[in-house]
Amino acid sequence: MDWRHNWRRTFQAAIDGIKYAYTTQRNMRVHVYASLIVILFGILLGVDTSEWLWLLLCITVVIAAELMNTAIEAVVDMVMPDQHPLAKIAKDTAAGAVLVTAAFAVITGAIIFGGRFVTLIGTL
Repeated sequence: MDWRHNWRRTFQAAIDGIKYAYTTQRNMRVHVYASLIVILFGILLGVDTSEWLWLLLCITVVIAAELMNTAIEAVVDMVMPDQHPLAKIAKDTAAGAVLVTAAFAVITGAIIFGGRFVTLIGTL
């Protein structure tokens, strides 16, 4: 089998997973839209290179956590279609990981944008 075919298949599977999460998970869409707003604010408010790195790290980690949460939920639903306390723990813990990454992203955004917003509001 041609190595390019394997790469294409691998990337297509990854893209399919991202599409699935985006189309089926409301929180994934919220994170994507929030990321676009952060990028827009970064452009408009002129964040520097190191701030961009922090913002992009936060965006990447939150989106990756949401993808992992979706994968964990799918596996739990597949192996445990009926409610079970351990299934709840798995899903809740995965959701908790997303919450932790999102909280970190919000704090990072507040540190980067906070002073700029105060200055902007002061000029109005």
